[in-house]
Formats: sequence, structure tokens, C-alpha cells
Amino acid sequence: MKKNIYTLLLAFLAFTSCSQKYEDKTQVLLWFDATASFQRFSTQDSIDYYLDKAKEIGVTHCVVDVKPITGDLLYQSEIAPLLTKWNGYTRSNTFDYVQYFIDQAHHRGMEAHFSFNIFAEGHTYVQRGTAYTDTTIKKWQTVLYTPEGLFPIMDIAGKDNGMYEVMINPADTAAQNYELSILEEFARKYPKADGVILDRTRYKDIRGDFSATSRQDFEKYIGAKVQNFPQDIFTWEKTEEGTYSVKEGALYKKWLEYRAQVIFTFMKNAREAIKNTAPDMSFGDYTGAWYNTYHELGVNWAANTYDPSLKFPWATPEYKKYGYAQLLDLYTTGCYFPEITRCEASSPDVSKRYEAGMSTAVVMYYSVEGSAELAMEVVNGATPVYGGLLIDQYYDAPENLVRAGKMVREKTDGIMLFDISHIVNKGEKWWSYTKRAINE
Repeated sequence: MKKNIYTLLLAFLAFTSCSQKYEDKTQVLLWFDATASFQRFSTQDSIDYYLDKAKEIGVTHCVVDVKPITGDLLYQSEIAPLLTKWNGYTRSNTFDYVQYFIDQAHHRGMEAHFSFNIFAEGHTYVQRGTAYTDTTIKKWQTVLYTPEGLFPIMDIAGKDNGMYEVMINPADTAAQNYELSILEEFARKYPKADGVILDRTRYKDIRGDFSATSRQDFEKYIGAKVQNFPQDIFTWEKTEEGTYSVKEGALYKKWLEYRAQVIFTFMKNAREAIKNTAPDMSFGDYTGAWYNTYHELGVNWAANTYDPSLKFPWATPEYKKYGYAQLLDLYTTGCYFPEITRCEASSPDVSKRYEAGMSTAVVMYYSVEGSAELAMEVVNGATPVYGGLLIDQYYDAPENLVRAGKMVREKTDGIMLFDISHIVNKGEKWWSYTKRAINE
């Protein structure tokens, strides 16, 4: 009799455990890029339609881009201009875009988060954005150190070299304060928003920023003058293939540490700007998942309990102090690789490595599995991690989107999908593939 009671008890516990697991919702973030769907989301009925579609496939969080790389905003602001026209289409702006997304997402039981491209203030392909219309912002543009010398980014950016964003200098105090004021105003204006997610809170790449402002700030950080700037940081070395690579100088690692400190300080101040205004608003961030090379962008998105100097030769022991994962309520990272498993990373499609900070290296980290595992390792439990997928990377092999979705859900705390236009542009079958990526 006792054995039967024990057996029944185990069966009951097993059932309740499975039942609880089934009821727990996987957190699913779907990005709504500002310019890719500018016309599509210009009317309320269109927003309603696509929110219904998102809800149907299992999306729990809408991430609505409201500060694209042009620096304009998709809501009325006293600080930055309103984006009213894109790609030949002019919005009537007869309703509050942000508030409508908040209300309609909540009506459907979803959260509404809003993304900001922080240190981007212009689009060079179309010569649009605040850096083109505001002389003060133009002064903040990053100065790039190239093999040919030092140049403001607007002087050399364009289609030929792939630089489509006008990035500004993260170390410029006036630039920082400007971006912080935008975040504070948003939190004050839309207290019912579930959260903000920062994007492009970084340097352009390893070439920036080498302005006089950054030099002075770096010298203050190390407590000494730099005798040969920027050569004491690194020089350009021409390879046999005719390309250029970085040859480290005596101050190279200290420079990486300094830039991580700049971004950490901004992230700390950004969190305070949000929380002091709307304490319950989630503070989130997006970066790429390739942590092994992300130092080139001046960002340490690890937890400050993780010491990269024990694993990566580019990090100083002090680098860990500027990990900022513990500042975040939500972190989403782009596992943007067509290769799903670590094994597949041994034969990479490097033509699809076009994100900032990526290299052409053959390493296991450059796969959905490898990058997701590394992200979980370095964040070290400081905040939830949502593995991101770039949907259009799987157009040629749609079943791989399903595999990738399963992988990031297994390896991280949830899934982020970028972006809804990549689903819509390919028709109804891609809603089906995306639903399977979320649920299978």
C-alpha cells in the first residue's frame, strides 16, 4: 500500500512539473525596424494587423525602433526632429505612434519595448539625418584612424566602403548628454512603455575615435601624455593580400580598456536617466554576440564578475571592471550566423559576416550555438539573455531558421527575431517558418 501511495505521489509531482513547464512562456522578442517598415506602420489598421500576426505566432515582446540611425525620432520631441518622410513616403502623423504601440500591444497581452540607436546620427547612403542638419551634432562625428590617416567619418563614409552610419564620438561629454536627454524625455513622456533597448551604444569599430577630444580623455584616464598619437596605440600593417591589419602598440590594450570604460559609464548614466524618471521601465541593450572580437567596438557587455583576461589576450585584468551586464534588466544579442552548430562553423559562409566587429576567423564562436554559449558564459547570470536571429540570413535555407530558433531557445533565456520586415517581405510561408522557430 505504501509503495502504491509513493508511486502515485511521484506521478503527481511529475505531472505538475511538466504542467508548470508547459505553462511557462518562452520570451519572444520581435523587432520592428523604423525605416524598413516606415510606410507599412504608418496607419493604425496596419499596426493592428501585424500585431495580431505577431501574437498568433507567439511573440511576447514587440521591440519598436523609434530612433533609427538617422538620429530622427518617430515621436514628437523637444530635443530631436520627427522623422516624417522616408524612401519617398510621407507620414500624416495623425496619431501618437509610440502610445498606439503601447496600448495595442498591452491589449493583446504583449509588452512594448522601444529601441534607440544611440551613437548614430546620420545615414550616409541617402545623406540624411541630424548630423547633416545640425552643426553641433556634426561636430561630434567620430574621427577614424585609417591607413591613409585621420578623417572625420562624414568625409570618407559611403557605399564604396560600407560605412552607412554617421557615428558620433561616445567620449564627447556633450554628445553623451544629448543622447541621455532623449532617453530621459522618452521615459517621462511614455511611462507606460515596458522598456527601452539601446542599440549602437558603441564605437564605429577599431578605427574610432581618434579625435583630439578622445586623446585628451585617454591621457586623463592613464594619467600621462601620449607621445606618439595614434601610433603608440597601434599602427596599420599591410598584409600579403593587400589588406591592412592592426599592429599593436604599447598602449593598445590600455586603449581598449579605456574605451570600455567610456561605454560602461554611459550605460550606467543611461540606466539612471531611465530609472530616475520611470523606475519600473525595463532598461535593455542589444549587441552582437561575437564577444571574442567585440572589444574592437569599445564594448564590454559581459558581467563584471567575468574576467576576459583569463581567456582572451586583448583584455587587461582591469577590463572586467567595465562589464555592464549587471546594469541591464534585459539583454539581447545577435547570434547572426547562418551556421547553426559549432561543427558547422568549421566551414563558414564569410560572405554573410557584415556586422560591425565581425572577422573572417574560423572559430566555434562564429555560429549560433557557439555565440549563444559564449554569451551565457560572459553574462554569467547577471541578466536574462535573449539569443537573436537575423531572419534574412536563412532565406536560402528556411529550415535552418527553425533549427536556429530551437538552438537559441535551448542555449539562452529566450529568442529575439530581427526583423518583422524580413518575414513580411517573403510572404505567408515565412510566418509559418518563424512560428516553428519559436515553438518547435
